[in-house]
Amino acid sequence: MSQIRLSFDIGGTFTDFVLQDSARGRTRFWKTLSTPHAPEKAVVRGVRELLAAEAVDPADVGMVLHATTVATNAILERKGSKTAMITTEGFRDVLLLGRQKRYSTYNMHLAKPDPLIRRRDIFELSERVYLRGHKARAPEQAEIDALLIRIAEAGYEAIAVCFLHSYVDPTHERLIRARAEALGLDIVLSLSSDVSPRYREYERSSTVTANAYVKPVVALYVDRLEKALKAEGLTADLYIMQSNGGLVSPELASNFPVRIVESGPAAGVLMCRAVGAEEGIKDLLTFDMGGTTAKLGAIDNGEPAILPTFEVDQVQYTKGSGLPLNISAIELLEIGAGGGSIATPHLGGIRIGPESAGSEPGPACYGNGGTRPTVTDANLVLGYLNPGIFNGGNMSLDLQAAREAIRVHLAEPLGLGIEEAALGIHLMATANMERALRIVSVERGRDPRNYTLVGFGGAGPVHAARLARALHVPKLILPRGAGVGSAVGLLAADPKVDYAMTCPVRLVEGAGATVKALRDTLRGKADADLDRLVANGARRHRLIASLRYVGQGYEISVEMPDPDLPEAKFLDAARARFGTAYAKTYGYHDPARPIEAIDWSFEAVMPIGAGLTAPDRPAEGDSRIGTREGWFETAGPVETAIHDRYRIVPGTPVLGPCVIEEAETTILLLPGDRAEISACGNLVITINVGENATTKSMEGADA
Repeated sequence: MSQIRLSFDIGGTFTDFVLQDSARGRTRFWKTLSTPHAPEKAVVRGVRELLAAEAVDPADVGMVLHATTVATNAILERKGSKTAMITTEGFRDVLLLGRQKRYSTYNMHLAKPDPLIRRRDIFELSERVYLRGHKARAPEQAEIDALLIRIAEAGYEAIAVCFLHSYVDPTHERLIRARAEALGLDIVLSLSSDVSPRYREYERSSTVTANAYVKPVVALYVDRLEKALKAEGLTADLYIMQSNGGLVSPELASNFPVRIVESGPAAGVLMCRAVGAEEGIKDLLTFDMGGTTAKLGAIDNGEPAILPTFEVDQVQYTKGSGLPLNISAIELLEIGAGGGSIATPHLGGIRIGPESAGSEPGPACYGNGGTRPTVTDANLVLGYLNPGIFNGGNMSLDLQAAREAIRVHLAEPLGLGIEEAALGIHLMATANMERALRIVSVERGRDPRNYTLVGFGGAGPVHAARLARALHVPKLILPRGAGVGSAVGLLAADPKVDYAMTCPVRLVEGAGATVKALRDTLRGKADADLDRLVANGARRHRLIASLRYVGQGYEISVEMPDPDLPEAKFLDAARARFGTAYAKTYGYHDPARPIEAIDWSFEAVMPIGAGLTAPDRPAEGDSRIGTREGWFETAGPVETAIHDRYRIVPGTPVLGPCVIEEAETTILLLPGDRAEISACGNLVITINVGENATTKSMEGADA
């Protein structure tokens, strides 16, 4: 296989690329404006430009890696396919009722999350599977056929099938699929027994509905993308990032698109994990700010936190307010705050987003027809961005257009100066992200003072130092290639598949044989899928169980010991691991209480991820390349030093306030911050080192 790998991440504003040639030790980064209505067009343009710049023949690329937000956007914007749902008679309203638990207990005007489909889209069949004591009742073939024909004639593009106890016995769901095939219906089916064979009918219904809702959209998108890449001469296999941080084939992504809902953000967290390993830091908070959204996450003890369930479209980041999805996903919090987020007056103050200018028309300073002020416009007015060299010199920014947009829409309505309004935009955007980072850290038991923040994304490094200071994070890392962080993270990803199922098992004598059988069943499915991705190679396996004390309503995910151990050792080790996890979550555990496992998940990984290599850049001359006025406070501008990141010599500190420029992003250091290039090429910033550093820096800036 060729040692050249190409990765790309399609965002709402920019599409990012990385070309890595391990044989030559070269890495090249690239960015191009996204084309939201036809994402593959931006991919084709960027691929052509990047391969031409590196003089690489498309046929020589050995692997193509991709992260996408197409499934997420279809759900958030409610732009999926027309979807019907077939369920057990008497259970039509499960998806609408949801859970009785209120996500905001005392809110008298609480709104439940809106399902992806309406009640009129949900149909019933006379069928029933019982857990115990009663014989199953299968639906009649005539009833099935009549219903399927009715749904097809109504113009539905997809069907989600979710019977009450199909996680125990999927026979009736499979009968629906068989009849649809026999009738020759041109309609896409998703079965809950395939997508999420787990108990709790509301969560399972929500998951399979989401899968069906986006399945035609994702399948069409993947097909167009593959054809576009092949037309450019790229014959290498395409791999797509999942929400759990693993790569899968286009076929699997198209069949189970619900698994790629958090595709792009997950890739960025993998980049942070690799950077942390390079720098010898195991506990990290991650901050990814692009043109449309900001994503925040965490890495504990060197590994991203993987959640067994995920919620999309939450209200004010509150648990229980979104649409639940039974998929394993890297723990992330996503908010509508990016460089393109539009600023508007609100109740005498400034509101940022969630509406974004995107790439079409984009911020006012892009000169593509945008007239409303955005975070990028504010950062340009404040002197943080270089109007003449943006996106590696591929774009120039219109400073006057940015000033005019802020003046008309914000400064005059609020009675502020243009720079004051711009600083207000910058600070409000940072405050929104600060709140989200507090949720990821403090509210989830992480002390930010004991973590290092990793900032990346096209806009992230402009806000990262101020964000770190607000949460008293002592150290900030801005990796090489920070501006294309998610595309870089794809290079560190491995093919990975996981399968889950519900099977209650008490951890008592005799459970060992049951656990082995469960492990073997799930392992067979996972390995079969990996074989379709990569035929040979070493694999890592993990068995994870959702455990609880008998009688409790919710579980904790725990990695299980090897069930091939002698049963007594296996049970003792499993109980000990659960006790440790329970005590960490609740502060205590009861060794005498019986424990049971409810859900089981098996993960298979084939390690192929490459290391992160530095791009080839000149490193000659003084890193300080000039000055310009920068606004840090409303008192007025200060003459601010401008540095070229590629000329900073490792071990030579750069002091704030200053701006550090690189091709894919811009870095802002506040007064009192000190930055150095590490031996690995990452920019490591110590936050607020003291007044002496500030004084020296200001003297240097005025020189």
